[in-house]
Amino acid sequence: MKKEMLRDRILGCLYGQAIGDALGLGTEFMSKEEINRHYPQGLSRYEQFIQDRHRSKSAKGAWTDDTDMMLCVLDGFENGTFNLHQIAKNFKDWFKSDPVDIGLHIYNVLSYSDYLDNPFFVAEVHWKLNRCRSAANGGIMRTSVVGLPMGVTDKDIEDICRLTHPDKRCIGSCVIASRIINSLVWEQRNMSLQEIKSIAQKYDDRIMEWIDLAYAEDIEPLNLEDNATMGYTLRTLAAALWAYFHAPDFESGLLTIVNEGGDADTNAAIACAILGAKFGYSSIPSYYIDNLHNGSIYKEKVDRFIDAVLCNAEHC
Repeated sequence: MKKEMLRDRILGCLYGQAIGDALGLGTEFMSKEEINRHYPQGLSRYEQFIQDRHRSKSAKGAWTDDTDMMLCVLDGFENGTFNLHQIAKNFKDWFKSDPVDIGLHIYNVLSYSDYLDNPFFVAEVHWKLNRCRSAANGGIMRTSVVGLPMGVTDKDIEDICRLTHPDKRCIGSCVIASRIINSLVWEQRNMSLQEIKSIAQKYDDRIMEWIDLAYAEDIEPLNLEDNATMGYTLRTLAAALWAYFHAPDFESGLLTIVNEGGDADTNAAIACAILGAKFGYSSIPSYYIDNLHNGSIYKEKVDRFIDAVLCNAEHC
């Protein structure tokens, strides 16, 4: 495959992540009724953001904790592989920086003083203290980058999720999303519904019903605005799969997911990472790229990572 096409798809994935995250902040935690009231024509641009208490904390076009944590993973890519200890350290350093936005589950896990000594154990202990019920979307929100190196294994994907999220639903969600991205980038191939279901079966039977919901053309049954479970990993996975199965192009997929509300930044981050890998960086309207807050910093990190990934694939 030509290096230019590989770069276009990897860039598309990473910019899709940040753009979905940044635009999704504009409708995060909103119901469809609230979106219709605040954005009568729908949200499509960063400068439309209402300046309520939640959104006024961030600059327009700024990504949130989803992409912050993805960059923590990206910065742990060393010598052709992901360094789990470095990623855990990056998570902890980010946590100590007092980020503007951080999910409750991740906050609790990273709060443990001995997290860096054994992050898998700490994450498992916290999960068990919550009666093994927590299946939040903080693992899938950052997993896009994990699917980008050519030789990534399922264990690589699982372990990066397990640094904070040991539930099998979370792990399965990350493997499915990362494998879709890897197939799109390196094989230029859409994974079939049956292939996706075969991955799900390895982890948790509860994943299957959400795949079926996503495969249906109507997005409404996903109920992305549901307040009680909007941060559920399988709801976010379903949003990403719906976009993967049905969006005809990057922008329409972005706007559909964002304007469904709920945990819109996380849903759009992974959905648009997949769409970016599918349609390429060249398919993303320049407005969304040019108006990312701290875009030059992001470009520098992304370019360095892509050079390392491509160099590793070529054994240079």
